[in-house]
Amino acid sequence: MDANKGKGDHVLQNPGGQMDRPVNFHFLESMLPKVVKRRVHALKRLQVQCANIEAKFYEEVHELERKYAALYQPLFDKRRDIVTGAVEPTDEECEWHSDREEEEELAEEVKEKAAIEDAKKEEATPEEDPKGIPEFWLTIFKSVDMLSDMLQEHDEPILKHLKDIQVKFSEPGQPMSFTLEFHFEPNGYFNNAVLTKVYKMKSEPDASDPFSFEGPEIIDCEGCQIDWHKGKDVTVKTIKKKQKHKGRGTVRTVTKQVPNDSFFNFFNPVKASPDGEMDEDSEFTLATDFEIGHFFRERIVPRAVLYFTGEALEDDESFEEEELEEGDEEEQDEEGDDDDDDGDCDPKA
Repeated sequence: MDANKGKGDHVLQNPGGQMDRPVNFHFLESMLPKVVKRRVHALKRLQVQCANIEAKFYEEVHELERKYAALYQPLFDKRRDIVTGAVEPTDEECEWHSDREEEEELAEEVKEKAAIEDAKKEEATPEEDPKGIPEFWLTIFKSVDMLSDMLQEHDEPILKHLKDIQVKFSEPGQPMSFTLEFHFEPNGYFNNAVLTKVYKMKSEPDASDPFSFEGPEIIDCEGCQIDWHKGKDVTVKTIKKKQKHKGRGTVRTVTKQVPNDSFFNFFNPVKASPDGEMDEDSEFTLATDFEIGHFFRERIVPRAVLYFTGEALEDDESFEEEELEEGDEEEQDEEGDDDDDDGDCDPKA
């Protein structure tokens, strides 16, 4: 939701649905009779009380999320065990009836041909059954645009060791937050078993602008220190530069480390400024980080298997297409209105 809604200039809408020119509400309020303005102030006080009640509502929603997270967790633990190969699901647990027409309409002879080809391959190159579901989380990272944009080729071997991603909610009485936990199996890159990212939230109206409150918002995040093995830190790269001495003309080679693009920079985020003053690039980086954290919490972790198979991606694309179509229609309507206002078109044309 737009956090800036309710600020600055607004557009009044008349009963007929036509948009009037922008009107500054502060100017509008100043034009009201004194007795009416007094009553408007009373309504504003009521509105602030509504915002405070809404904040309490979202606090209880957070508690419900925490409660139900505990109910989901055994299922997510079972998912992790199947993915890592720690347990083998029973035949009953593996039963699944697909409703996809293209699978149901697959001809029997094609199935038989595929089985024969598979048998030939197995005879030619006998292989052991893969353990669990190989590269489960890496496949998800590579499939989701928001995550693949962060992913570099040198990150992929490390993410093959990712066993699970979990969401943990803050305890009752603590400031509202949630933590993303990335669980790794022992690997040759770092010593950490778990990498964490904490997202701190605020769910109360701003005293200076209470009418902008629209629910909890992420206000800051905190990563963790990665204990890299020597020479394995993919967030930095070593470069060599030649330097020439101005007087003697001798040349020396200097080696230094510089930042390197990597998904693992996710655990070393830009810090929100306490006074709210940040440059545009930092603001954009932080806003993107908040969006990614929210996406992990709301979509990736709860529906991981559907992102692995691509089904959730189809749902996301359909939703985006719908939004685009609606936006296109609005744009066309506005263009049509402009044409009517100009009055230049020939009714006989």
